[in-house]
Amino acid sequence: MPSAVALFLLTALAVSAATQKVLVVTVTTGFRHSSIEVAERIIAELGEKSGAYTVEFARVTPPKVMKEPRAPKASGNEKRDAAAKQKHEADLAKYEAVRAESEAALAKYAGEQKRVLAEKLSPAALKNYDAVIFANTTGDLPLPDPQAFIDWVKAGHGFCAMHSGSDTFHKFSPYIEMLGGEFKSHGPQVTVTAINKDPNHPATRHLPAQWELHDEIYEFKSHEPANVNELLSMDKHPQTKAPGYAGMSWYRTPGRGRVFYTSLGHREDMWAPAWKDAKGERKNPPAIALAYQQHILGGIQWALGMEQKP
Repeated sequence: MPSAVALFLLTALAVSAATQKVLVVTVTTGFRHSSIEVAERIIAELGEKSGAYTVEFARVTPPKVMKEPRAPKASGNEKRDAAAKQKHEADLAKYEAVRAESEAALAKYAGEQKRVLAEKLSPAALKNYDAVIFANTTGDLPLPDPQAFIDWVKAGHGFCAMHSGSDTFHKFSPYIEMLGGEFKSHGPQVTVTAINKDPNHPATRHLPAQWELHDEIYEFKSHEPANVNELLSMDKHPQTKAPGYAGMSWYRTPGRGRVFYTSLGHREDMWAPAWKDAKGERKNPPAIALAYQQHILGGIQWALGMEQKP
């Protein structure tokens, strides 16, 4: 029978694992992916089913009015045609009303983003979490103290980013350096073969030596394979098929922190095995989505220090 000390240690470890808390950030100030809501649900489900972590969210629902409308063009007949003039004036009035509504909605949205991130990602609030996940974030997020966030990770915490997490904080070099790469561009969505560069890591040990999938494949800048630990990559350009290194997923250990990144996850059918588009179709079979889920779960557990690389 195990000793009382052993039982205590086992219980303490179980409690510690159960109380791992993750903050999932899906705020965007640039392009907003339609897969974000699916990603939020999947990350929460993975934590619940595995028992590895619980989640809180830093998210803000975008307003329906997001872009400034176009001003109506005059027909050229307004000076000699009273009806044309009246119609153009009515169109202008409608445009001004919609523009005012759009500007007010965008201002409120920006204010709410700032409020939520100040509440969840301030230096004091970060003490409540063991890891932070940027799930398809974009743009320069209005964090209250970006450098304090970088320092928090380096002090021994976890950070994970999916897909456009690398299309975030382009103007804040410490983030790009911590992540290990920066989004440069992408071509049309395409089927590629990812090479498993580390079959021993929790994020990739379930994957075959070569993994075929369909997604939006990123090209990177500020990225060198020597500065990261490769997990998935390609040996040819995703569009031109020209030979050469193309990174896809990696991990890093800045300071005492743990950083996991995967560029995959643009499409809903990468995240969810049951998802179908409006035509009832999907590009990736359910098995690919399940493998992707295990990929990110392994990365999250590694970032939390719950899974070790042999």
